Amino acid sequence: MATFNRRGYKKDKNNSTQTVNKSQTAEVFDTLDSTANKSEQWILKNQNVIFIIIAVISISVVSYLGYERFVSEPNEKEAISELNKAQYFFELALLSNQSDSLFNLALNGGEGKFGFLDIVDEYSGTRASNLANYSIGMSYLNLKEYRNAIIYLEKFKSNDILLKSISLGTIGDCFSELNQPNEAFEYYQKAFKHNDNIYTTPKYLFKAALIGSEIGKYKLAIDFLNRIKNDFPNSYESTLVEVQLGRIENLNN
Repeated sequence: MATFNRRGYKKDKNNSTQTVNKSQTAEVFDTLDSTANKSEQWILKNQNVIFIIIAVISISVVSYLGYERFVSEPNEKEAISELNKAQYFFELALLSNQSDSLFNLALNGGEGKFGFLDIVDEYSGTRASNLANYSIGMSYLNLKEYRNAIIYLEKFKSNDILLKSISLGTIGDCFSELNQPNEAFEYYQKAFKHNDNIYTTPKYLFKAALIGSEIGKYKLAIDFLNRIKNDFPNSYESTLVEVQLGRIENLNN
């Protein structure tokens, strides 16, 4: 289990109550757009508009649910207040040209506030701590600390219809970056099997097909591509299927 040092002071918690006001799903989509494994970046270039639309819809929903779920208990209320500032640094990092320093602020804190690592330590067992596990994983992913990213993403739990799929797929991306294609293949399959939807299912079917073709899983790769063609004909990945089918079928002969 990954460890980290706690700082030697208690940060101010006298701020007014703040609620979770950002979309979990949008965060993950934005992060995947900027950090998808190298062989897949060209696939994602045209998906930003879709992600922005999802973000706009999700922000209001998650804000309401966050308030209803989190402010009912004092410890959760305090934890969410701490989470808000770390999340602010995280979101700035996604948009910044100096992202490394901002991701480190998100992880370790700044301006007298806790970072994600502190929240996991201080508020273990809370929903805020669980959300922090996700953001820690994504921060480490952006910092190219892939093993640490895997540790925290595996701790993250969610019932969100998209978020868990994306979390599993991102673990697959980490394993791909670590040159562990068999593990990446396993997690891409977990990702597309977790939930059927037009956003994540074709994305991870396609990733699984590409990496499957690299490790000799030609039949499965062809099956995955055919499923995109048949079940998700309107997805972006469907426009790439025929070229990959031809390539992999030649490899399989």
